[in-house]
Amino acid sequence: MIMNQTLRYLFLFLLLSVSASAQLGGTYVYQFLNIPASARVAGLGGTYISVKDNDLNSAIQAPSLLNQSMHKSLSLSGVTYVDGIKLGDASYAHYISGLGTFFGSMHYASYGDFKETDDYGNVTGTFKSSDYALSLGYGRDLNKFFSVGGTLKFIYSDYYIYNGFAMAVDLSATYCDTTNNFTATFEVKNVGAQIDHYIEGASEKLPGEALIGISKRLAHTPLRFNLTYRHLEQFDLAYTDPNDLGDVDPVTGVAQVKEYNFFNKFSRHFIFAGEILLSKNFHINIGYNFQRRRELSVDTRPGLSGFSMGVSMKISKFILTYGRGNYHLAGGADHFSITTNLADFIHKSN
Repeated sequence: MIMNQTLRYLFLFLLLSVSASAQLGGTYVYQFLNIPASARVAGLGGTYISVKDNDLNSAIQAPSLLNQSMHKSLSLSGVTYVDGIKLGDASYAHYISGLGTFFGSMHYASYGDFKETDDYGNVTGTFKSSDYALSLGYGRDLNKFFSVGGTLKFIYSDYYIYNGFAMAVDLSATYCDTTNNFTATFEVKNVGAQIDHYIEGASEKLPGEALIGISKRLAHTPLRFNLTYRHLEQFDLAYTDPNDLGDVDPVTGVAQVKEYNFFNKFSRHFIFAGEILLSKNFHINIGYNFQRRRELSVDTRPGLSGFSMGVSMKISKFILTYGRGNYHLAGGADHFSITTNLADFIHKSN
């Protein structure tokens, strides 16, 4: 069938695109793109691409989740991140009959004020630094089960005398079976290139990756489970700190290089999350990010590193959501979102 051929070509294009530019943390620029502002996404582990409902914030994660129920949805989110960093976004979606659903979103990160000094350390002024990403997305249903979508991103960094500009795309395809309450999404995201470099001639790579997510709501229960596998393009995500060589052999005095087994490397790809849908107007979210746990917890006192939680409630015409991501024993991030549908404010006359 023509539709099946189209899906195969799309899948092949996505794999080829991400393999050309995928990189891991610490080796790419614009990492703020991977820090969601949405409280729901944060509460579910930081990446969430496998539920197709009326939440515009999920479509920002994967554009194939855009659908008609998001028509005239407006969402605002803010984050109090570590060390005074602020993040946020504002998004709006609009459905056009016969074409599909479009959205626009502005995501930003503000890193605060910095002191400007001369060569002798004398303060001569202050400056700010920040990142911005303007996203324009589109999604549509191909039939009862399949939908596709894409997002074009314009990315700009302002680091005082260093500025950068890049363009990237997200592409995704979703299978949604409402009868069996099962959804699966495949996506490549942040695939693109720098156009204006921080330093002339020094091109740096964007954080492209391929991922897949599935969700399943258990019949006759309020429970929905989500499983996301990130970085399909590379298996070994482990980072070896060159300054941390592990234990020292008491006999030879030689430091032992840290090694990670197969399960340790494999588990880093997963985010497991669950939603308790107590009613249409009240949800509880929990998540566990294996990579975050592996990399940021303190061995002697891991605490809640890697865990996340959130709660969402509808009050009148507004959906208020809070999410908490626990990164390290020293602290985490608090996310706040408010979503509404502008159509609810339009009084229809009989």
